[in-house]
Amino acid sequence: MLRLGFRPFYLAAALLACLSVPLWVAVFLGHARVDLPVSPLLWHAHEMLFGFAAGVIVGFLLTAVKAWTGLPTPRGALLGVLALLWIAARLAAVAAPYAVYAALDVALLPIVAGILLRVLLKSGNKRNIPLISILVLMSLANLVFHLAALGVLKVQPLTPLYAGLALIVMIECVMAGRVVPMFTKSVTPGLVITVSRRFEMGTLAVTALALALWVFAPAGLWTLVACVLAAVAHAVRLWKWHPLVTRKRPILWILHASYAWIAVGFALLALAQAGWVVASAAVHAFAVGTTGGLIIGMITRTARGHTGRPLQASRAEVLAYALVMAAAVLRVLLPIAVPQWYGMALAFAAAAWCVAFAIYLVIYTPWLAQTRLDGKDG
Repeated sequence: MLRLGFRPFYLAAALLACLSVPLWVAVFLGHARVDLPVSPLLWHAHEMLFGFAAGVIVGFLLTAVKAWTGLPTPRGALLGVLALLWIAARLAAVAAPYAVYAALDVALLPIVAGILLRVLLKSGNKRNIPLISILVLMSLANLVFHLAALGVLKVQPLTPLYAGLALIVMIECVMAGRVVPMFTKSVTPGLVITVSRRFEMGTLAVTALALALWVFAPAGLWTLVACVLAAVAHAVRLWKWHPLVTRKRPILWILHASYAWIAVGFALLALAQAGWVVASAAVHAFAVGTTGGLIIGMITRTARGHTGRPLQASRAEVLAYALVMAAAVLRVLLPIAVPQWYGMALAFAAAAWCVAFAIYLVIYTPWLAQTRLDGKDG
């Protein structure tokens, strides 16, 4: 379990996703009550971003940086301490004074960023340092959230949470641009994917601008225009990756389908600037559709690869993919189409999400608790 970062962090994050979302929806709909140091809404949003998503990002980067550099990343006792720190923060959120929760929660990301930066610098791998910079910015957003919740900073706590989501979306845009076309070409003989560096950099630039305006500027025309441009850029980018060729490869189409939610999210964010939809629809397009979808896709693919198993999703895993996409449709689009079904849509979305990550836990817990099938380390 402690041989490589993806093992404890993928399982712990999947367990959090499986348990916390149904609990939040039960509290929101009045079917349960939980004594929390902050409002249930802030707890839910924070734990999904800085608990679930950040946990997967940490597990992924601890694994990927080893592959990128050939140098060791934390394992054994040190990896165990990092995983226990993440778990302690999740438990403290519901069972400890807020200051204890904040201290535990703020500690993990900067520690991991420092460890990974040292490895990258030692190997001379400067290409991936920007990812560590985003991790540092996530640490700062998390710190601001806790200081706002404690009343130390006069900032709306939702602002750093939106900033955290924006940074996660940027990580997804960068990593998807690297891996999705590569994965697609590698299994499609003769397929040529050409995306110019100018287009790639322009897409990332307009994405960063649109997200920054959304987080820090009041709703208005400039944010609307930037979000429209970002939506179009990501739709074009996805189309250049030839998503239709992945129809018979679920382990690939889940990545393409999840990425499509970025374009949907920016389109909804643009509509929110005009007051035609609530901003929550765009937030959940990014959070459930993009982040949830890319996570279920990557934690299956990378875990299979790093345990020596074939990169071929089973029927149960395909069901998990479909359930996460269904959760996104139920949470984002159904309430827009039929507002009176909002409560029911939330409940069914939570159920689909929970079952998807429960499937992951059932399949992958025994795999990640054992050594690789091919006998290699990792």
